[in-house]
Amino acid sequence: MTTAERVNPSSLPGFDDAIARFEPVMGMEVHVELGTATKMFCGCSTEFGGDPNSQVCPVCLGLPGSLPVVNGTAVESAICIGLALNCDIAEWCRFARKNYFYPDMPKNFQVSQYDEPIAFDGWLDVTVPGADATAEPDVYRIGIERAHMEEDTGKSLHVGGATGRIHGASHSLLDYNRSGIPLIEIVTKPIEVPPAVAPAVARAYVTELRELIKALAVSEARMELGQMRCDANVSLRPVGTTAFGTRTETKNVNSMRSVERAVTYEVRRQAAVLTEGGSIVQETRHWHEDTGETTAGRAKEEAEDYRYFPEPDLVPIAPSREWVEQLRTTLPEPPAARRARLQAEWGFTDLEMRDVVNAGAMPLIEATITAGADAAGAKKWWLGEISRTANERGTALEDAGITPADVARVEELVAAGSLNDKLARQVVEGVLAGEGAPDVVVEARGLAVVSDDSALGAAVDDAIAANPDVAEKIRGGNMGAVGAIIGSVMKATQGQADAKRARELIIERLGG
Repeated sequence: MTTAERVNPSSLPGFDDAIARFEPVMGMEVHVELGTATKMFCGCSTEFGGDPNSQVCPVCLGLPGSLPVVNGTAVESAICIGLALNCDIAEWCRFARKNYFYPDMPKNFQVSQYDEPIAFDGWLDVTVPGADATAEPDVYRIGIERAHMEEDTGKSLHVGGATGRIHGASHSLLDYNRSGIPLIEIVTKPIEVPPAVAPAVARAYVTELRELIKALAVSEARMELGQMRCDANVSLRPVGTTAFGTRTETKNVNSMRSVERAVTYEVRRQAAVLTEGGSIVQETRHWHEDTGETTAGRAKEEAEDYRYFPEPDLVPIAPSREWVEQLRTTLPEPPAARRARLQAEWGFTDLEMRDVVNAGAMPLIEATITAGADAAGAKKWWLGEISRTANERGTALEDAGITPADVARVEELVAAGSLNDKLARQVVEGVLAGEGAPDVVVEARGLAVVSDDSALGAAVDDAIAANPDVAEKIRGGNMGAVGAIIGSVMKATQGQADAKRARELIIERLGG
């Protein structure tokens, strides 16, 4: 066991104590699974959820004599990603074989790009909130080293153990459906920012990159489904020095929050190792969401260990400048500019917009407004009842079971006086429970507001009769007492009375 692994997690220094002595340097490697219909080098389907090994062929199984063909849509997506990241696009590039043994690599090598990526030398600006709600946010420019094309590996399922990992398992099963799915790997240059904000910058980078990928419509970039995976590299150096320390690579972190937590933990862990006189092992590490800790994986290879050499079965790629410039014209509005525009249109504060973005609700709110709701109402529902339900179910907000059109219809019913706020919440609850569209739920549950004078008048008369002292105050001109009578009416009608009309009837009857 190495010195690094003998650190007791409970004895780690606090983050502030760690950065008082050491400065973190980070690097982010993000794999994006492209949303193409077929794989990177063959015609097999990329549809998720197929029976194991049902979407394979001689090419993605690496059988002798099979020849790969490059997916043109994947190349186009790679160029668009590179352009959106302000990268230079190579006039000529090629694929390489990255050689290493993994049981889920049927060819015993991965087709990737090495020294000649399709996109390189770019940048992405990210915004990190200020120290408090009133402070201006800080903007950091993250350098992009490269964005290159490659293929995904298969999937190993380790059976018989307690953790799902190979250690302790009795046997392993292999599914090659994912083998050969197109990936873009985006690698940053070393990220050197003020130590106190390093974890927040890491999170902001992955968040902004995800928004960019989604805006380009080249991938859904759903981290919980593995469509976007982040490897977080962290090293420490003593304060006041410039040489980089030995880095670790925390693999496959699958949420923005976890990226921030993983960086924070590695800073604390490495600081403890170095403070105790130990040395950092260059290795991959596993992130454990439940404990918020990393554990050692395998020793990290250097580039020469992979024995890269040009892929002999694939011709080089030489995107014409005309094609590149034509693709540049198709790029969508940058996410940062779009956020600023929508925030101004919706009238949200910086804090409100931050909450919307962090919840992943911006496109849902936009669609709800397009369907007829106002901005405040749309935000209330998506960040309220719907967000709570999604969190309880462990699903993405868009998978909660309600559509923007449904939310807009609820708001329309409220505006028309057919629902009050309490009833509207019950309607949303019913839609989320799968009971149907808002109008169906209203009818099935009998949730319409009681506003006709005959039924409402009877409830008002009963409430006045039951509260003679309050009624006398109202007759004496104390209009503040009307609320108590309205409360009785609402209770009697189980919250379905039209409060505005009930107030009018009370005043009419008591001569106010």
